[in-house]
Amino acid sequence: MIKLSHVEKTYQGPDGPVPALKGIDLEIASGEIYGIIGLSGAGKSTLVRCINLLERPTAGSVTIDGQDMLALSDSELREARSHIGMIFQHFNLLSSANVYDNIAFPLRLAGKPESEIKAKVTELLRLVGLDQKAHQYPSQLSGGQKQRVGIARALANDPKILLCDEATSALDPQTTKAILALIQRINKDLGLTVVVITHEMQVIKEICDKVAVLDGGVIAERGRVLDVFTNPQQPITKEFISVLLSNDLPAAFRGGAVSQEPSDGAYMLLRLTFIGDSADDPVIADMIRRFPDVEVTLLFGNLDQIKATPFGRMIIGLRGAQEDIQTAIDYLRSRELKEEVIGYVRRNDTPAA
Repeated sequence: MIKLSHVEKTYQGPDGPVPALKGIDLEIASGEIYGIIGLSGAGKSTLVRCINLLERPTAGSVTIDGQDMLALSDSELREARSHIGMIFQHFNLLSSANVYDNIAFPLRLAGKPESEIKAKVTELLRLVGLDQKAHQYPSQLSGGQKQRVGIARALANDPKILLCDEATSALDPQTTKAILALIQRINKDLGLTVVVITHEMQVIKEICDKVAVLDGGVIAERGRVLDVFTNPQQPITKEFISVLLSNDLPAAFRGGAVSQEPSDGAYMLLRLTFIGDSADDPVIADMIRRFPDVEVTLLFGNLDQIKATPFGRMIIGLRGAQEDIQTAIDYLRSRELKEEVIGYVRRNDTPAA
């Protein structure tokens, strides 16, 4: 559906060229919700604006639905853009127009008859849950309602693609959750391909199928959201994920007492990752029953979801004979858990709580 090949974008600054994108290769399949995350200045907004050619790349190609966007004439580009909706962080509504007229605006630009406009606007108002707000003005709406108007307007021309540029950054957490649920429903019900630009990993976790991590104008890491969350490779990715999933040791085990070598009487600290059905299974309880000679101490645990997939993390301490501990770990592996040995610590080595 969307293919970017070797895309570069360089701006001319007062002190010379400023590269914003440095050879981006990206493919987004039809019907996906694809997240692009990065810090401020990473090139996220430039990248999304290159997709619909609001910014023309300095080099490379942009192909949408098999069509080379850079080869289009001005009229052909306008037609292609009519199939790409876009919503913004600050809504970009017409303050002097009511909700109905804001949504009708792109339809009137396209020369649609008023009877068709009325039917379409009514349908979209219902879709975004603003049936009773048609005659109100943006100044009378909450932030979440303004964004719903922006979404309805972006859908007016029946686009195949919806670009979301920091669409929830100006909203409170509860409203953000509602808007993300609406975007997810639109993706499912209308079959749209959705590109989500954000600096918030929570947004990626909630709705995205795949993610690309942008850092300094290049893609540092990409893949299925579940894979990236459970096995991040790059420091920038680990930094984003740490906001939601701490990799730190429990407070009682910080302070330099952890060794990488086993010793008599030491606990092995083991970080476990549960994905899918295993997150709901009583795996640890089963292990304790099966291996009574291994002492198990639960140090940390949480359970969440990545999109619709259950996901959990736990840190446990294991103490006993090395062969018994290894057999217990082999059992955990057989239950499709990911495990990581953090190190070893004796109880009397740990700092006082």
